[in-house]
Amino acid sequence: MRRNRPWLFALFLLGYVLLSAGPAWNMVSRAKHGRDFATYHYAAAEVLDGQIVHTPMNKSRTLSSITGAEVWVKFENQQFTAAFKERGALNRLSKLTDDQKKRGVIAASAGNHSQGVAYHARRLGIPATIVMAKTTPFSKVEHTRSHGARVLLEGLIFDEAKSYAMEVCERDNLTFLHPFDDPDIIAGQGTIALEMLEANPELDTLVVPIGGGGLISGIAIAAKTLKPEIKIIGVEAAMYPCMHAALRGETPKTGGATIAEGIAVKEAGELTRQICAELVDDIVLVEEEHLERAITLYAEVEKTIAEGAGAAGLAALLAHPSRFQGRNVGLVLCGGNIDTRLLSSVLTRALVRENRLTSIRIIGDDRPGLLALVSKIIGDQGANIMEVAHNRIALDVPAKGAEFDILIETRDAQHTQEVIDALAQAGYPPRSL
Repeated sequence: MRRNRPWLFALFLLGYVLLSAGPAWNMVSRAKHGRDFATYHYAAAEVLDGQIVHTPMNKSRTLSSITGAEVWVKFENQQFTAAFKERGALNRLSKLTDDQKKRGVIAASAGNHSQGVAYHARRLGIPATIVMAKTTPFSKVEHTRSHGARVLLEGLIFDEAKSYAMEVCERDNLTFLHPFDDPDIIAGQGTIALEMLEANPELDTLVVPIGGGGLISGIAIAAKTLKPEIKIIGVEAAMYPCMHAALRGETPKTGGATIAEGIAVKEAGELTRQICAELVDDIVLVEEEHLERAITLYAEVEKTIAEGAGAAGLAALLAHPSRFQGRNVGLVLCGGNIDTRLLSSVLTRALVRENRLTSIRIIGDDRPGLLALVSKIIGDQGANIMEVAHNRIALDVPAKGAEFDILIETRDAQHTQEVIDALAQAGYPPRSL
């Protein structure tokens, strides 16, 4: 956190203090009384100063061209634990009493909050217990353990893990650190908006992933205090539209194995719901296909790793381009903790969608040299054979025939079609699988 912008801290603290007091606050009172709390917020800013990464925010010319918006990306995946959650975790840990620090803390998390708590708790000498859902990616579990925390796996989703964490908290007399529904957590996350608007005051739209709502609540308070006209757009995975439903007075229909497990929450926080109701302009939903494409684009275009939740902001621009066209958009790439196997699968599936990986089936005479001939035709077209499966006993193949399933790699859909045309002209018309 930079120290040469005290007026930024004062303005942000205004929202923080009124937030702590309850929902009966408004933007007029924030603007009127913000300077009164500069000293208190300076103390909170000092907690983060030099202990977290002041992550870069860069304009992406390629993503801007693809989406039609002026896209700026805040790379929170460059924090030490590869996620923004360090901010709120450290700010909350700093508020513990000496007795609470001695007894230890407990948290429930899909992964990133747990790593933030575990990492900074160890730095501060505070015992930490983390409860994670059994479906949490292996990499997040192991990283949390590597930071010295005791890790307990319970339930299939965050809400089940949280319920168990509360039981352990009471049993072991620990202090529970909520991942999002806590004023100190929210205040820590909101420092992201301060850095974004300091880097580019011309931003007119911030697109923020929503799980429980802590990140977007902090960002909304900070950004709306500094720039009341700015638009705050939330993003949720279509499988888990909890905040989207809550703000409409609906019961959310949630469930499914979303790639954005970091925002797969069944129920929004009470405090964050109040903040979002007043300060968030809209919430959009994104399907898995858009999340996968966003992860792929971050890897291919920005040469950086995004987990599903971290890519949700870009996914919103891909899914709803007309909403953001021509606007100066700030995206929060909030996390990069994705299992390498899953990342490999996402990138491979992207090649399939773009017809750069295609499986074709060829049926021909079962004679020596046929596979070599087919391979030569494919090679002459500049394509690469990745896999071959040779089947002689399929009943839909003539007794004197042979069936080949061939996985080929090409430049693009047009190149794939050129390979298919060449095979057909040679008397071996393929069928795409």
